[in-house]
Amino acid sequence: MLSIDRARLRGALQTEEQRFIAGHPRSAELFQRAKGSLLGGVPMNWMVRWAGAFPVFVRKASGAHFTDVDGRRYLDLCLGDTGAMTGHAPPATVEAIAAQARRGLTFMLPTEDAVWVGEELARRFGLPYWQIAMTATDANRFSIRLAREITKRPLILVFNWCYHGTVDETFITLSNGAPGPRRGNIGPPVNPAQTTRVVEFNDLPALEAALAPGDVACVLAEPAMTNIGIIHPDPGYHEALRAITRRTGTLLILDETHTLCAGPGGYTRAHGLQPDMLVVGKPIGGGVPAAAYGFSAELAERARAHTSGEDADTGGIGGTLSGNALTLAAIRATLAHVLTEAAYERTIPLAQRFVAGVAAVIGEKRLPWNVASLGCRAEYWFRPAPARTGSEAAAAVDVELDRYMHLSALNRGILMTPFHNMALISPDTTESDIDFHSQVFRESVEALAG
Repeated sequence: MLSIDRARLRGALQTEEQRFIAGHPRSAELFQRAKGSLLGGVPMNWMVRWAGAFPVFVRKASGAHFTDVDGRRYLDLCLGDTGAMTGHAPPATVEAIAAQARRGLTFMLPTEDAVWVGEELARRFGLPYWQIAMTATDANRFSIRLAREITKRPLILVFNWCYHGTVDETFITLSNGAPGPRRGNIGPPVNPAQTTRVVEFNDLPALEAALAPGDVACVLAEPAMTNIGIIHPDPGYHEALRAITRRTGTLLILDETHTLCAGPGGYTRAHGLQPDMLVVGKPIGGGVPAAAYGFSAELAERARAHTSGEDADTGGIGGTLSGNALTLAAIRATLAHVLTEAAYERTIPLAQRFVAGVAAVIGEKRLPWNVASLGCRAEYWFRPAPARTGSEAAAAVDVELDRYMHLSALNRGILMTPFHNMALISPDTTESDIDFHSQVFRESVEALAG
């Protein structure tokens, strides 16, 4: 296999950086202005995680494309890092939002849409009882609190290099085998090693040992890891995970916020998993802040026995905007008309086409990279074979190469997810869009590898 010439990479990156600045004068102007009132020049700190000298400012978006303030049009394969997996401004969702906005936005009272949404979530995911939150972070946090209350156990368990939103307990990694705060963890209330056990994904002996003491309330896991590349479970892993958690009295929470890409009922339905709780977030609202968390019948009964209506407003679960009328209208429209079986029948083959196009270039150029997919999500990673654990994936991160590949794509009209080399396929993405990416990927690689 060939290695990347680092001097050639640095020169190519410098060329792309200059090209980006020259091509985005209006975005540059707005960014400088924003620095006067927004911390870091952006309304949310993640928005600085882009490959260019400043973020692109968006003017409008529809379907799989958006246009920036400089009039440049892009194929969007980031899609709000899954928040716009439906494509931008899906008509059915937009119409439902507009109609509900005229009727009122939030009441702290249920609407008829709430009943439909609960029934549909139960049908899709196989868990009979549901609650609505504003974000998957909230839904994960609330699920953890309920797990601790029900089991009377203090700890949770997550997998190394996981991501479950801004849940304090999950910002933990293994360093030389020892658990500790993840790099960049801002102001943790306590060292997460006090609240959390962490093991590698696909390491069943480590999982068994971590749960054996009987002090872990829940395992919080993505069915397949997605935020450190796509890491698939080994054959039989989920059956063993479920058996171990049941034997140790540990609740199993599956976070399907990203793995909803696997199908209309997420990885859980596609593979017949049996969690105690399930969290799903941003895609279900078509871009409106939305999340939901569901319970098995047994766990719902235990939750009812451990919670009090008298203290419902001060129990640390929920919020005055959770389950608001606007969000529920958006969820209903999105589930009914956008995230449908037909949509996945279209998007999953397109993700496979993406993989084939990238793999052809990797093979031809003999690069030590791999590309994988999960449903309508695809991603390439700078290591010869797919990783089995978070540590294996993290060890292959190449910041300079990653920055170059993102910026090269952006300068040619393609937005990839900034945190990794992930592409998400919306119902509006076309075969020609995918082939365009394959062409741009080839050009970017040939600038380095010839």
